[in-house]
Amino acid sequence: MITLAKKLACLKRIISGYKSCVVAFSGGQDSALLLKICSLVLPKNKFLAVTAVSETYPLAELAKAKILAKDIGVSIRVIKTEELDNKKFSDNSISRCYFCKKELFSKLILIAKHNKLNFVIDASNISDTKDYRPGNIAKKELGIKSPLLEAGFSKQDICRLSKNLGLRSWNKPSLACLASRIPYGIKITADLLRRVDQAEAYLVSLGFKVVRLRHYNGLCRIEVGKNEIPRLLNKRQAIVNTLKKIGYNYITLDLEGYRTGSLNEVIKK
Repeated sequence: MITLAKKLACLKRIISGYKSCVVAFSGGQDSALLLKICSLVLPKNKFLAVTAVSETYPLAELAKAKILAKDIGVSIRVIKTEELDNKKFSDNSISRCYFCKKELFSKLILIAKHNKLNFVIDASNISDTKDYRPGNIAKKELGIKSPLLEAGFSKQDICRLSKNLGLRSWNKPSLACLASRIPYGIKITADLLRRVDQAEAYLVSLGFKVVRLRHYNGLCRIEVGKNEIPRLLNKRQAIVNTLKKIGYNYITLDLEGYRTGSLNEVIKK
């Protein structure tokens, strides 16, 4: 079994070998660790952290990303992506993620070229390979590097090392773009994404650590951690009242609780 120390040494060698790079920095647990290691092994003028904003990202995450980057001692560049302008994305087929990632990483490649930086890197890891992710095809086509994956890091490894390095993100719940809350085939619009974001932000304000609100037109399906289901039921009436004001006629709870990739359970293997 490869130790965490050996994986870290491997990760540092890989990133050092790039000489320079653009880091796709979402402010999540994975990209925070990646940015931290870049700050340890590369000169400050040899890497650039870029954070994308659009209607598909939770509104509150940008402020959190800026705080986290400041903790690491790095400033970030914020860009706007326009995946919603692409009908192939907004039509919401099972390939939706491909078009989203192509939009993001194409822009990051242009930034890398403009700043004479060698590569664009992202925080994919081996735990990400267990779910259906067509965005990986776009990354492969565009030559995006994934050093955490190459060094054999799992989500558990990232959590442990982040804690060891004192990163506030070490136990931050996983996030995904808001489009992942909308079942394939339902058209994605800015208004719909805002509704989902507003509903999830309310649930987070109640103290739930991991929240997904899956949208089905007038119905929503709430996912929280299994251990948090009893507490959610205790707040049932307040949640029902608020989500109805937001625009949902029927509010349901997924008794299986939160799990990665539940949207993809309907895809035939």
